[in-house]
Amino acid sequence: MWNLTESEKQKNAQKTVVVGMSGGVDSSVSALILKKQGYNVIGLFMKNWEEKDENGVCQASKDYKDVVDVCEKIDIPYYSVEFIEEYRENVFQDFLKEYELGYTPNPDVLCNREIKFKVFFEKAINELGADYLATGHYCQKSAGGNHLVKGADPLKDQSYFLYTIKSEILEKVLFPIGGIEKKLVRELAQEYDLSTKNKKDSTGICFIGERNFKKFLGQYIQFTKGPFKTLDGEVVGEHTGSTYYTLGQRKGLGLGGPGEPWFVLDKDIEKNIVYVGRGEKHPALYTDTLTANEASWVSGFNFELPFRCKAKVRYRQVDQDCVIENISNGIITVRFLEPQRAVTPRQSIVFYKDQVCLGGAMIEAPGKSYYDLGKIPSAVELNI
Repeated sequence: MWNLTESEKQKNAQKTVVVGMSGGVDSSVSALILKKQGYNVIGLFMKNWEEKDENGVCQASKDYKDVVDVCEKIDIPYYSVEFIEEYRENVFQDFLKEYELGYTPNPDVLCNREIKFKVFFEKAINELGADYLATGHYCQKSAGGNHLVKGADPLKDQSYFLYTIKSEILEKVLFPIGGIEKKLVRELAQEYDLSTKNKKDSTGICFIGERNFKKFLGQYIQFTKGPFKTLDGEVVGEHTGSTYYTLGQRKGLGLGGPGEPWFVLDKDIEKNIVYVGRGEKHPALYTDTLTANEASWVSGFNFELPFRCKAKVRYRQVDQDCVIENISNGIITVRFLEPQRAVTPRQSIVFYKDQVCLGGAMIEAPGKSYYDLGKIPSAVELNI
């Protein structure tokens, strides 16, 4: 990791690396590793959100204090930059628009594309003249530096959120902790007594953090109550706004009664109806095809169709065997070898070949469900 020869360290000393520091343990240890490897390291903190949370706390101020403590501990210079306007215009407004349309987007992909590897990258490379930008993501690069590779820790790999990064950008990016496991990251933070050593991992909305989600979203979007219906049209309850619910959701429905638990099967945004059904393996939740658009390929798409690879339609999913059958007018048609549960529009499908992340796209729509095809529930009783 940093058992480099003096010659290698001297070579690194000629290179300047700006580390995107969030105030978390991952970026803290990333800066530490680069410092130990001999690079000229600069810590750079981004402030992208200035509003206080429901407890009156400005998380950005707390995080910046941790950045200062870590940078002073490992003896590197540090600065703070603001991209509040860029974040609101290019990430948050899009996030709200998606919710208004009834989707449940994941802002992390957009956040990486529009902020971390765009305006922040330009700040580090073009304005500060750095040779590299480094981040605390759990992913790696190929030996040639132009392919995105999964992180060594399979439980923390974050390549799913970075599929929009292009190879020409990737060549100037370093992922210092991508080749180690989270456990070692914590151990290094403890060994060097970094102030972030016991800080829990950040969750919630990108750069905004943990919030009472319904209350937070309700400040920006007005929602209307409506019916929970079965696919047969029976009203079984009332929801608080169709946008709050995502396909496959079980918790927070407020539906009970005898039988298996209720799950969200589908939504009709125009009519403000949320369709539900009983059972985790309800056939309406399963499909083996989908269409996607807004594709982004790390090193371009130069594969012959049909192209067999693996893909995942959500972050924590195990890679699934699939075939990219066609690409026409920007629409990608994908067929899976096994049925997929709760394929959700406007979330990402990300493609892999072995450990390499090829790229991804936004899911436009799932194909016909097993319910629509008349397949019986036993056909989807799979351990997925």
